[in-house]
Parts: sequence; structure tokens; C-alpha cells
Amino acid sequence: MNSAAQARLSPRSPFDLFIAFTVLALQGFGGVLAVAQRELVDRRRWMTREEFVDAYSVAQLLPGPNVVNLSLMLGDRFFGWRGALAAVGGMLFAPLVLVLVLAASYNQLASFPAVAGALRGMGAVASGLILAMALKMLGTLRRNPLGPWLCALLGLTTLVAVTVFRVPLAWVVIGLGLAGWCLARWCIARQDGGQ
Repeated sequence: MNSAAQARLSPRSPFDLFIAFTVLALQGFGGVLAVAQRELVDRRRWMTREEFVDAYSVAQLLPGPNVVNLSLMLGDRFFGWRGALAAVGGMLFAPLVLVLVLAASYNQLASFPAVAGALRGMGAVASGLILAMALKMLGTLRRNPLGPWLCALLGLTTLVAVTVFRVPLAWVVIGLGLAGWCLARWCIARQDGGQ
């Protein structure tokens, strides 16, 4: 067993999951992914980086918000359905209340230039957090069956398909997800055959 797996901790109770995901949700304006990685892997050590990448990959393929899917899987891992409900509750409750309050007061606040500037700034910060998290997670690609070059090729193809050719995201996920799955199966079979 490696030292990362030995250092992994567990939440003490479903309430601990609820609090952790509430704190996580309140930190993630415009996207929780980077915050989730920092909170769950680095700070709380409930997952290793490899486990996070694997779980997040599955969470992206499932319908619904990625981090909500991740919270469901992590909650279920530790406390079954009670943990899944606690994690999802923590992920959704405080942001729901906050969004309802902001929506109710948007007409009064939208006319202030400072509010518009703050919203634009949050979008830039969210983009930076996602980029920083992606760079931090690059190390896990060394152990990926595809290797870093095929992973980079799939990532670049995804970026070009979405930004240059404006392919709908659903088609990109289906097409490149299927291509990535086939490539991974081929690489794994090749590794197993070579041993």
C-alpha cells in the first residue's frame, strides 16, 4: 500500500460530509471543481488524486452537475445512502438559499456597476481555478493507461471541437468519450498482453 493510500482519512459522520460539502459549495463561485480537488484531496485527504480523477471522470459522464454526482459517490462510499443524501444536501442547500436571495434582489442590484464588475471578475477567477486544478492534476496522467500524450491529444481535440468547431458538448462527450474508452481498452489489453 502506498503512502497516499495510508494517509487517506475518512469523514466522522454524515454530518461531517454535510458540513464539508456546504463549505465546498460556498467556495465555488462559477465552478466547484478546483475547490473540490483542494478540499477533498489536499485538505481533508478523503481521496487520493488518482481516486479524485477516477471519480470525477465517472461524475462527468453521468447526467446532472459533475460535483453533485461526485458528492453522491463520495457520500455513498463512506456512509451509504445516508452519506449520499448528506453530501448532496450540503452541496445544494446553502447555494440554493443564496441563489434564491440573489434572484429576488437582482433587479435592485443589477443597476450597480460594482455588481456587474464583481460578476465578471468571478467568471475570470473560476476559469483560473479550473486551469490551476487541471495543471495540478497533470501528474496523475503518468499512471493513466493512455499515457500523457494520448490524454493530451484527447484534451486538445475536445478543446478544438468545442471552441473552434462549436460541436455541441453532448456530442463531444459521446464521441470523444467513446473514443477515449476504446483507446483505454486497447492500451490496457496491450499492457496485459505484454506482461
